[in-house]
Amino acid sequence: MDLSRPFMAVTPTLDGDVLAVLANHDGVFTTGQLHRLLARHSEEGIRKVLRRLTKQGVVESDRVGNAFTYRLNRDHLAAEHIVALAKIQKTLLERIAVRLESWQVPPVYAAVFGSVARGEVTEDNDLDLLLIRPDGADDDHWETQVHALTVEVTRWTGNATRPLEFAEAELVGRAYDETVLCEVAREGLTVAGSRAWLADHLGLVSGQDG
Repeated sequence: MDLSRPFMAVTPTLDGDVLAVLANHDGVFTTGQLHRLLARHSEEGIRKVLRRLTKQGVVESDRVGNAFTYRLNRDHLAAEHIVALAKIQKTLLERIAVRLESWQVPPVYAAVFGSVARGEVTEDNDLDLLLIRPDGADDDHWETQVHALTVEVTRWTGNATRPLEFAEAELVGRAYDETVLCEVAREGLTVAGSRAWLADHLGLVSGQDG
């Protein structure tokens, strides 16, 4: 699925993009402000969507001077489902984290990286997952866990899941010949362990933990 445009999973229309913005922010927007965020669409198209959604009661509209402002009506029966779909990437990361916590041999660090972390993933992209195996872990048991997770994540998203695995001891001195590790330390979405731990083991300056 396209995690950057989660409503594409249920509708390919502009309505989904507008709802995603409104659901992810508590503030109000003018048509012009929404257009700046959704530049791929015309301002008139956004205006038509807002009128339609306002008529459905999903969006609330207020007149402010010569302009109208819009916000999601969070009391609407559909609102909780709209918000859940808009925040589907957060749900994915939380679900992966829960699975990793349940492992008999949990990773010392794990993160989603690549196109997901950059906010560029579409239904055609793989989902990249870094897994750092603790030293001394049973290889067969570890691989069984990894395989089960990749199958689950693919079922959750529709995207092929591609695990990248290292043993803990393999990290030392790898920052310069494994650029992907630096990428994860810089922008990966941590789902187990601490990003500061990864940066420290790679010999990098530790960034903000996450």
